[in-house]
Amino acid sequence: MKKALFFDIDGTLVSFDTHKIPTSAIKALEAAKANGAGIFIATGRPRQLVNNLQEIEHLIDGYITTNGGYSFIGKKVVKCVPIPHEDALKLVQLSSELHFPAMIVGVNSLTVINPDEQVDVIFKQLLNVPTLGLENKIECVLQQDILQLTPIITQEQEDNIMPQLPGCISARWYPSFTDITARGADKGRALMSMVRYLQLDIEKDVIAFGDGGNDMPMLKTAGIGVAMGNAVEKVKDIANYVTTTVDNDGIYNALVHLNII
Repeated sequence: MKKALFFDIDGTLVSFDTHKIPTSAIKALEAAKANGAGIFIATGRPRQLVNNLQEIEHLIDGYITTNGGYSFIGKKVVKCVPIPHEDALKLVQLSSELHFPAMIVGVNSLTVINPDEQVDVIFKQLLNVPTLGLENKIECVLQQDILQLTPIITQEQEDNIMPQLPGCISARWYPSFTDITARGADKGRALMSMVRYLQLDIEKDVIAFGDGGNDMPMLKTAGIGVAMGNAVEKVKDIANYVTTTVDNDGIYNALVHLNII
């Protein structure tokens, strides 16, 4: 493996407008793989909801999911960082008291509590996720290690809630919701674990691509951090290179610029 390339999904590999990977990105990843690069996913999505990579699945060498909470290569779990159980229970309690929806993600299954119309808009329309585990009982999910909590809350609500979850951190990559993971779980730390496992030089061999606030730790950690043209400004500010948007051949243009293809 000459280089390891780590890609966020939504807004980086997959268009928010079409819910598809642009043809130019598929061809670019095929060329990069043929040139000896490793292809890795680094997403806020739980592995149960990674449903939009069918065209490149055969190219993918490993996954960072739930914002660094669960990383794996094949059947090998490279890193798993569960949320403290008492923090998960507290978020469930607050969801009931304050009447906001939240996705609760366990290692094996997930569910949404207190669902409302926002759930359909965000998960089904924006992210194109048709199945949300609504049939799964929260009591059963809470018996597992909890990897991520995704409440649909405002920034003000987040500021009030997070001090009540001392074992957690929050990464908001879309205005309507935030992803909460355990302290020590973010894409940057997961990237480090994957790179150590692969025995690569992070400065020379690792390039990360992203567009949202949850991608910032990864872009800072990689030898080269690439922001998409559609990235939020704070992501562009910390990136080593800003490419074009996901819908305007951003991945292809970046890989050409970096001499990967």
